[in-house]
Amino acid sequence: MAFQDDDLQIFAAEGAPPLPSADAGGVVDHEGARIWWASYGEGPAVILLHGGMGHSGNWSWQLPALAGYRAVLIDSRGHGRSTRDDRPYSYELMARDVAAGMDAAGIERAALVGWSDGACTALVLADQAPERVAGVAFFACNMDASGTKEIDGSNPLLGRCFGRHVADYAALSATPDGFKAMTEAVQTMQSTQPDYTPEDLARIQVPVTVLQAEHDEFIRSEHAAYLARTIPGAELVELPGVSHFAPLQRPALFNAALSGFLTRVWSPGA
Repeated sequence: MAFQDDDLQIFAAEGAPPLPSADAGGVVDHEGARIWWASYGEGPAVILLHGGMGHSGNWSWQLPALAGYRAVLIDSRGHGRSTRDDRPYSYELMARDVAAGMDAAGIERAALVGWSDGACTALVLADQAPERVAGVAFFACNMDASGTKEIDGSNPLLGRCFGRHVADYAALSATPDGFKAMTEAVQTMQSTQPDYTPEDLARIQVPVTVLQAEHDEFIRSEHAAYLARTIPGAELVELPGVSHFAPLQRPALFNAALSGFLTRVWSPGA
């Protein structure tokens, strides 16, 4: 299937819809970084973790679908409105950042929705601190090096997305000329992390839904199936006709899968 130009409208110059005004938010100082967070609505907590080089505004199509929940956005260190120091990136460090953001927001336990790097961060936090995590929706990421594809640098969608990241970073960051350095630091992390074995995955004891796009540019569908088989009690939900950017390409499709995950996690008695 080839994506038509109207499928890519989200990566046009206007970008995604702006985030609405938050009900609460701020920054928390944590391990050399200032981590930005914002909170919307009331109800069971749902934390949305964006992908590498992105920012929380990438979730703007999902916020309207989270009525009845407390939706919390967190910018990863060095991304969006959050800062970073010179220490190397790691998913363990970013998971601790999320926990610090939860503390700042007064949240003891939340469902985590992770996209790409945010998915790795969410699953690592579930491993490190399962008492803080009600469940993980894991979209578009690998947990070891075997899960990735060779990147097609000629794909116009990827170039369009990268250009959007560059523009957003310049508009939001306290260090608007730092995108290249941040990207290189993230890619250094991605070259060796995550590196979970089957035994590591078997430690995960929270509900996990693995979401896999039919045309993901980065992640092998076989790897998503492996994760769903190996993480105890995990389920696999396939998203037809979309790619790594499904939350932006087909919000209704992604939001329906998100609703199913949240019903599973926050159903009565959960």
